[in-house]
Amino acid sequence: MIFDTVYNSLKRFVYEVDQLTRFSFKMVLSVFGRPIYLAETMEQMYLIGIGSLFLVTLTGIFAGQAMALQFANQLSEFGSKNYLGRVMAIAIVREVAARVAAGITAEIGTMKSSNQLDAMVAFGIDPIRKLAAPRLLALVVMVPVLTITCDAIAIIGGWIIALFMANITTSTYISGINAKLTFGNIFMGILKPFCFAFVIAFISCYKGFTTAGGTKGVGRSTNESVVIASITILIVNFILTKLVWTFLKGYL
Repeated sequence: MIFDTVYNSLKRFVYEVDQLTRFSFKMVLSVFGRPIYLAETMEQMYLIGIGSLFLVTLTGIFAGQAMALQFANQLSEFGSKNYLGRVMAIAIVREVAARVAAGITAEIGTMKSSNQLDAMVAFGIDPIRKLAAPRLLALVVMVPVLTITCDAIAIIGGWIIALFMANITTSTYISGINAKLTFGNIFMGILKPFCFAFVIAFISCYKGFTTAGGTKGVGRSTNESVVIASITILIVNFILTKLVWTFLKGYL
């Protein structure tokens, strides 16, 4: 009984990975084909980028302050508060999480459950090219931009804590950050969100296109999208960190 359960789960996992891989290839190929839905792409860039700017600003400020306060308290025990700037640069520039998978899956899943995707096919419109490709392009462009914005705001928030609560001078904080804003750290800080954008696009669109079961199915697909994307991002984050540390260790 247990063996059958494990076997069926494994078989379903392999099947889902295979379908996701095929869907991802179709998404990438659809970006280079015609027609090009420029208006849809610009709309998604606005929704993902400008629409998330306020949230990113708040997140960056409070995340930077919270991380700086926590690191300052820990480092002060070892008399190493002057290294706060370096720790902030490494922790913030390298680690940024994007949370747009739920919105994309819910939107496309709703269209799937209301038969709008079938209507597109009936009118000769490729749903992947119409819906998935613009979201992929928008994510690839806007996630790194949002990441850089969040990094800058978080570092400013950390500076406020360092200056007024950790008793670290501005010059010390800035010099610590400059010491770690090397080519390797900047490269990793841009590479990761670029790769995360593909992960979010592939998984969220796939779960949206494979939604079944009406409104309950949309909710289930949305939850699965967030969970799978989060886990995959952790895995990709580990792989990228390992690769970058292996090949760019001398530049970090």
